[in-house]
Amino acid sequence: QVHLVESGGGLVQPGASLRLSCAASSHTIFTMGWFRQAPGKEREFVATITRFGPEIEYGDSVKGRFTVSRDNDKMTVGLQMNSLEPEDTALYYCAASDTEGRLRLPASYEYWGKGTQVTVSS
Repeated sequence: QVHLVESGGGLVQPGASLRLSCAASSHTIFTMGWFRQAPGKEREFVATITRFGPEIEYGDSVKGRFTVSRDNDKMTVGLQMNSLEPEDTALYYCAASDTEGRLRLPASYEYWGKGTQVTVSS
């Protein structure tokens, strides 16, 4: 069983930056991703990063503002979030998959963290 633990969430003002991190308990996983879910909304794809390459994709709503990265030695993945907007407020989840590829669907990931809350408000 792979365990994922997110950290770095918090309350920030619009326009601010925040960095999320996720640590995985296993070195056997391949693609890692970030998703978010706001109250009353479906889980939304934020970013995905493969283990090798890496190959990266972003959701349309965060493209140009968020940057995903990973450290395969430490098995961590980060999400640098800049120019945050109130619409970015959500519970952010780290996910990991046994499959290598640019995975945009939640169903493609076998392992999930419990989430970290990001609130953007003035």
